[in-house]
Amino acid sequence: MARITAAQAHERTGTEGTAVLLDVREREEWAAGHAPGAVHAPLSALLAGGRLPEAAANRPVVTVCRSGKRSRAAVALLEARGVDAVDVLGGMAAWVAAGLPVTGGSPAAGRVGRDPEQGDPRHADAHRTPAGAPSGDSAAPVR
Repeated sequence: MARITAAQAHERTGTEGTAVLLDVREREEWAAGHAPGAVHAPLSALLAGGRLPEAAANRPVVTVCRSGKRSRAAVALLEARGVDAVDVLGGMAAWVAAGLPVTGGSPAAGRVGRDPEQGDPRHADAHRTPAGAPSGDSAAPVR
C-alpha cells in the first residue's frame, strides 16, 4: 500500500494535480477544518457500502484522516473496489504541521488534527482524574 507525504498529496490534488483528496474523517472532524478542494466521505459510510462521491469517480484518490490509520483502511477498501488509491502519511495532523492550507474551521493542529474522542489536547489536564480519586464527575481536575 502506497503512502505519500502531506506535501506530495497537496501537489497531486492541487490545481495542477489529477487526483482527488478524499477526507475519510467523520462529519465533526471535517467541520473542524479540511483541505481546500477535498471531498468528504467518512470511512464509516464507505465501510457500510457507501459509494465514492461523484468528484472521485474514475480518478486517482488520495485518502486522508486525522493521523493515517483510517485512511490506510480506506485505501485497502477502495483498492478492493478497483480504485487507484494512496493515503497521506500522518493525516491532517501532518498536513497542518507542513503549513498546508485548511478551510472550514480552525487551522490549529490541536483542532484539525485532534482525535474527537480524546478531546482537545490543549486542555488535556482538565480531563485527568487525580491518582487515588474515584473516576467520574465527582473527581476534581488536576491543574
